Amino acid sequence: MRIAITTLGCKINQYDSAVIQSRLEEKHSFVPFGELADCYLINTCTVTDRADWEARQLVRRAKRLNPAAKVLVTGCYAQVNSQEVAEVPGVDYVVGLNRLDDLLHFVESTPESSAKIAVSDVKRERGVPVLGTRALPGHTRAFLKIQEGCNYSCTYCIIPTARGLSRSVPPGEVMEQVRQLADAGYKEIVLTGIHLGGYGHDLNPKVDLTALVEMIADSGLVSRLRLSSLDPREVPDRLVDLIAASDIVCPHLHICAQAGDDEILKQMRRNYDTNYYRDLLARVRERLPEAALGSDIIVGFPGESDAQFDGSLEYFESLPLTYFHVFPYSSRRGTVAASLADHVSGPVKKVHAQRMRQLGARKKRDFCSSFLGRRVSVLVEEKVDGMTGFRRGFSRNYLPISVRDSGDLSNREVTVELTGLDNGWLSGFISEADSEFSAGDGLVAGHS
Repeated sequence: MRIAITTLGCKINQYDSAVIQSRLEEKHSFVPFGELADCYLINTCTVTDRADWEARQLVRRAKRLNPAAKVLVTGCYAQVNSQEVAEVPGVDYVVGLNRLDDLLHFVESTPESSAKIAVSDVKRERGVPVLGTRALPGHTRAFLKIQEGCNYSCTYCIIPTARGLSRSVPPGEVMEQVRQLADAGYKEIVLTGIHLGGYGHDLNPKVDLTALVEMIADSGLVSRLRLSSLDPREVPDRLVDLIAASDIVCPHLHICAQAGDDEILKQMRRNYDTNYYRDLLARVRERLPEAALGSDIIVGFPGESDAQFDGSLEYFESLPLTYFHVFPYSSRRGTVAASLADHVSGPVKKVHAQRMRQLGARKKRDFCSSFLGRRVSVLVEEKVDGMTGFRRGFSRNYLPISVRDSGDLSNREVTVELTGLDNGWLSGFISEADSEFSAGDGLVAGHS
C-alpha cells in the first residue's frame, strides 16, 4: 500500500509522525503527500482555529488526489474535536493521541459508510505510550520524547485539553532509548516534550530534568545532547552550570518569553514578569557566553496597544537573545484569550510581526558574525539542498552552517573554519584536521 503522511504543528507532532511511519514502513511504501496514494494520514494541530481549517483543507486535497483513497486524521484536532473531524466529507477514520495500535489497525481496514472514531479520555492518561527512536525527515539528530502533556493554563493555549496533564517517561526507559539510539549510530539526541521542564515531577520517586540530563551526559553514550523549549521558571542554576561544565550537553537554550510586557504576560497567565526573564538571561549569558539563546514571541495578543508593542520591541532588543520564533496571535475556540476584548486587527499584527522578525534576524546575524574567523565542530545533516548540493549542519551552539558534500558527510562531525555569512547561513572551509573529507576544493559554502 502507498501511504502519504503530512504533519501540522510542532516538533512533537513531527516526532509522532516519525514514529507512525517507522511502524508502517516495514509493510508499506511512503510517497510525498502531493502524490497519488492509497491512504492519506493527516497529523493535525489545533493550536489555532486556522490550524483546524488547514486540516480540513488537507482532507479535501487528499480526496482530490485520489477519491478512492482512505483518509485518516489523527493528532490534536482529532483528539479535541473528534466528532467535528469525523463529519468532514472524505474522512474515513479519526484517531486521537496515543492510540497507535488503533491507527495501525485502521490503515489495514476497509472504510465503512461513516467515519470510525478511536479517541480516549486524555485526562486519564498517566503514561507516555508513544515512544520511538527515530530522526525527523532530513535530520541526523534523533528526537527523543521524554514527556507529554502540560499542567499550565496559559490563556491562549488549548494544548492541556488536547494532551492532558504532564507525565514523564521513567529514567530507566529513557536510558534504554538513548542506548538504542547510540547503537543505531546517532551522535546527537534532542530531548523533547510538550512541557519539558516539568519532566519527572509526576514520577515516584520524583526526579527533575537536570538529573536526567546529567545521567545521560555521564553515560557517554552520545557525543551531543540538546534540549528543546523550556519555560523561564524551569531553568535552574544547576542546569546552566551543568551545561557550562559539560562537553556533551550543547550550549543552546530555547527559553520561551512569549511577551515583553508585564500586563500582557499577566493576561496570558504566564508565571513570571519581564524583570525575572531579563535576570534569568543575564545569568545564563554570564555562565554560557557563547550559547545560542532563543525564544518564542507572540505579537498582537488581545489588548496589546501600539505603545506596548513598541515597549516589547525595545525590551527584546536589549536582551542577549540570538534568535526569535515570532507568532502573530491567532484565536482558538475554547481558550480564555478567545473571549478577551480588544482583539488586534490582522493588518496591525502583520506589521508588528514583521518588525519583530526583522529584529530577530538582526540578532541572529550579529551572533553568527561574531564567530567569523573561528573554527567550530559541525554535525552534518542528512538533507541535501536540491539547488546547491550542499548539506546543512549545526554547531554545538546551534550555528547554522551549509556544507559542500565532497564525500558522504551525513551524520559526521567536521571542523569548519568560518569565513562568510550569507542569507542566515555561515560558510567557510573544512579544517585541515578533517582533510579526509575535503576532496576537491573542500569548500563549506552558504546559500546565495
